[in-house]
Amino acid sequence: MTIGVALSLQDRVDGTVHLAREAHEAGLRSAWFGQTFSYDSPTLAAIVGREVPGLHVGTSAIPVFGRHPLLVSSQAQTAQAATGGRYHLGLALGTKKLTEEAFGIPHERPIGRLREFLTAIRQLLETGTSDFRGELLTATTPLPARVPGAEPQVPLLVAAMAPQALRVSGELADGILPLLAGPRALAEHIVPAVTAAAEAAGRPAPRIVAFVPGVVTADAERVRETATEALAFYEQFPSYQRVIALSGATRAADLAVIGDEETVAAEVRRYQEAGATEVVFTSTELAGDADRRRTWKLLGELANG
Repeated sequence: MTIGVALSLQDRVDGTVHLAREAHEAGLRSAWFGQTFSYDSPTLAAIVGREVPGLHVGTSAIPVFGRHPLLVSSQAQTAQAATGGRYHLGLALGTKKLTEEAFGIPHERPIGRLREFLTAIRQLLETGTSDFRGELLTATTPLPARVPGAEPQVPLLVAAMAPQALRVSGELADGILPLLAGPRALAEHIVPAVTAAAEAAGRPAPRIVAFVPGVVTADAERVRETATEALAFYEQFPSYQRVIALSGATRAADLAVIGDEETVAAEVRRYQEAGATEVVFTSTELAGDADRRRTWKLLGELANG
């Protein structure tokens, strides 16, 4: 099982590159970047992947609302070509609140839009062409859309956790990027659903890239208080409320892996046993640089053990 980290965005690109280099030197296999309204995640991943040879880089995740498959395909293929085949594209449904406030467009029929977006972008990534005309979007290529050097084909992942999104992702994507889904939710609900959908569609077993907030620290009580405040943002969204409950937790911070090396290593094993093919630790900066480095050291050892 591979282990990576989600990197917090620094004030300047050079700072993020420095962090990524440090993660790679610690033995971590991948670095992932969120997509908000500041840095463009595929561009940042392309820069980091080119500056830090050997490190896989990924976007987690670009909302399908307010984007178009042709443009996202161009970004992803460019990042793949720039990194020598080490880029991973993550997509997401996004949230009604952020979509409608930011873009001024209705967050309607999200599963239908996800299905059409995945269908079109898979055509583009596989063949460099598309002739898709759906109910919600059109993606055709009057000019070639393949980027030279974008090989192998860009892996296509979805931040899916609910039943319908898991079904579509199993049918059309290469895997999923669940966040705040504990071992119970993975083993009992998420992994079986997406695996069954992939099997029914004749696709390979999907990648399960579990995003897990966690820190190795000697002051677990204080860090958990910090995590409670930092992760409360997710508790306002129904999709996260549901998966937190399915994990047997009440608050998002209940799913944060916080403690000494033995505690954190045991939790990584639990995620593996629950079906995670990869684990990506997030929020490792919550307790400061010393504990972040301690966390990365352990994760690097586990990745190479």
